[in-house]
Amino acid sequence: TLSARILTVQMMQNPQILAALQERLDGLNGSPSGYMESLPKVVKRRVNALKNLQVKCAHIEAKFYEEVHELERKYAALYQPLFDKRSEIVKAAYEPTDEECEWKADEEEELTVSKQDEMKEKAKLEEEKKDEEKEDPKGIPEFWLTVFKNVDLLSDMLQEHDEPILKHLQDIKVKFSDPGQPMSFTLEFLFEANDFFTNTVLTKTYKMRSEPDESDPFSFDGPEIMCCTGCTIEWTKGKNVTLKTIKKKQKHKGRGTVRTVTKTVPNDSFFNFFTPPDVPENAELDEDSEAVLAADFEIGHFIRERIVPRAVLYFTGEAIEDDDDDVILSGSVLCVQEGEEEADEENDPDYDPKVRSHAPPSIHPPL
Repeated sequence: TLSARILTVQMMQNPQILAALQERLDGLNGSPSGYMESLPKVVKRRVNALKNLQVKCAHIEAKFYEEVHELERKYAALYQPLFDKRSEIVKAAYEPTDEECEWKADEEEELTVSKQDEMKEKAKLEEEKKDEEKEDPKGIPEFWLTVFKNVDLLSDMLQEHDEPILKHLQDIKVKFSDPGQPMSFTLEFLFEANDFFTNTVLTKTYKMRSEPDESDPFSFDGPEIMCCTGCTIEWTKGKNVTLKTIKKKQKHKGRGTVRTVTKTVPNDSFFNFFTPPDVPENAELDEDSEAVLAADFEIGHFIRERIVPRAVLYFTGEAIEDDDDDVILSGSVLCVQEGEEEADEENDPDYDPKVRSHAPPSIHPPL
């Protein structure tokens, strides 16, 4: 049905659901049944021919994603004037007209005419009172800081000492690689002049690859982020929140005297996002570095795919409610499907748990 197809699309656009599904699918990979071993040699030979066709399909799929990237670049240019106007409103460079500010509420949110008039009068009195006390706030104060605090994935990175700095964040932009260049995208964080660093733009670039791995072509599932590079933050003296000073007492082994030494050590901060671990090409990573990079890639992808295009909805919280609804709905569907599978197995007299066939869906994460 149409509703089922819509729900499926929503599921496929949700990173958490995709991760859960992919985990289940990963558990199915690499476990060939004894059936393949029992096939006659001549049939195995033909299966190898099918595998070669599958490799060719993977290469065509890679070209498909390259064209999708080109399409994204094309439409990014169409979105950008709207994002630029959003930025101008946020930082008070442009005051929207009355017509631009009109917004029709949902039917259940609409109030009676009398109630609206009453609220307008009350708001007018409060506005006049505020005018007497102080000037109106400019633009939309703390817009991006509020967005970050509303999103769990980003708020987990925030420390209290980061917040005064992020109040100066005026915009986040996504820049795609030029035509003919290797596939990549750059996140640009634009700051107004502040007391913390002299940079006006902080950048994070993610390099991607859209081609099957020769050693494992069947694992290809769309573009993957290969590495990322940050930038150098020119901190004002004494304002670097990514470092902290600690004092330690040291005891001299010979004389037994105690002295206090001052040491500078790394400090938790959102701004560590701009100094990711250095990954030499083709180098093996330890588990900690892999975990850090995996989280970094997820955050970069989320900012590009969700935060930048829908910032106002994360500011108001509406996008967060939609994300939660997707998780609940999709989770319910998964539970129902699992329940149906178990029921089918119990009611099937021919069911043998040792011989169970799986037909996993083809899942492609959003670019």
